[in-house]
Amino acid sequence: MATRAATLRELSIVDARRIAVRAQLLDARGASDLLTVVEHLGMLQANVTDIVMPSAEHVAWTRLGDELAYGDVRRAVEVEQRLFEHLGQPTPIEPLAISLRPTSLLPELLPPMLAWADEHPRVAEWVSDNRGFHVRVLALLRDDGPLPQRDVPDTAEWPWDSSGWNANRNVAMLLEFLQCSGVVAVVERVGSERVWDLAERVLPPAEPLPADDAERRRQERVLGSLGLARPRAVGGVGEPVRVEGTRGEWRLAADASAEGFAGRVAVLSPLDRLIFDRKRMRDLFAFDYALEQYTPAAKRRWGAFALPVLDGDALVAKVDARRDRDAGALRVAAIHWDVEPDARLRDAVADELAGMAAFLGVRTELP
Repeated sequence: MATRAATLRELSIVDARRIAVRAQLLDARGASDLLTVVEHLGMLQANVTDIVMPSAEHVAWTRLGDELAYGDVRRAVEVEQRLFEHLGQPTPIEPLAISLRPTSLLPELLPPMLAWADEHPRVAEWVSDNRGFHVRVLALLRDDGPLPQRDVPDTAEWPWDSSGWNANRNVAMLLEFLQCSGVVAVVERVGSERVWDLAERVLPPAEPLPADDAERRRQERVLGSLGLARPRAVGGVGEPVRVEGTRGEWRLAADASAEGFAGRVAVLSPLDRLIFDRKRMRDLFAFDYALEQYTPAAKRRWGAFALPVLDGDALVAKVDARRDRDAGALRVAAIHWDVEPDARLRDAVADELAGMAAFLGVRTELP
């Protein structure tokens, strides 16, 4: 008897790659508006690590190019309030992550925020044990907010018990719990420091969707932004298909197609959603890559914050680059090629790096 996977429609690996690239707005068509891009992608994954530039700005720039100015992303968050800083799981198979989300998506984002305490009982119990601390922080924000995190005193009755990164981070843990629950929000960042206020004074009013409807919309939006994903990330939405050379079942977004695909060269953020799921990246693109930021220098293969290079429907290189603010330069230490580059590809990558440097307001220094 044939297995279910054997009876499904099979996509060629080339078509699968092109569908994935097109869904992430990385084909030659491009885009022209920041909010439209983020509403389609669902998020800009944020990372305050600024070795080249913050991830949110990097992802937006690779989609918008000259249509985007460096300050546009922060302006959309801090002035226009069309985007907001969200802390949650992008998909059920991922850990908590900071991202910038459109406020227009609040109806589908609110249900998991409102249910967050029920789904994280250990943290909820700690907050309950620190009721006085909780009440004092909310009162302080109500009276004096917005406030930078350093101005919120640690008056916890019971410290957060952790032997890891979160040890002795009582203020941060409480504020992040309240952020995940939709009670407080980040107004802005000053450098890497968060400035907090009550969510009701930061986010526009929104009516949450019923939980099942919100989850369905989330799954459809994630699949639409990826083009092709495993069921564990998107549930039962989309068409079940197979992909040449890979095992098991995939889900294909409605109307996803590789027909008429035209590619371009792009230098990606290490957190770009095209490559963020490293197993999916290997399955679809056969690309060997890892973020080596926390790898000892002697063991790094490509650099602390190497930037993957997309050429059409293939991942072809990693760029070891760093922005030197004092010198006003984007310094490229090396380009590690996975293919033998021709003159076209070398010139296209150099042009992309020059464009990135111009976006950052610095010059390019190539090896």
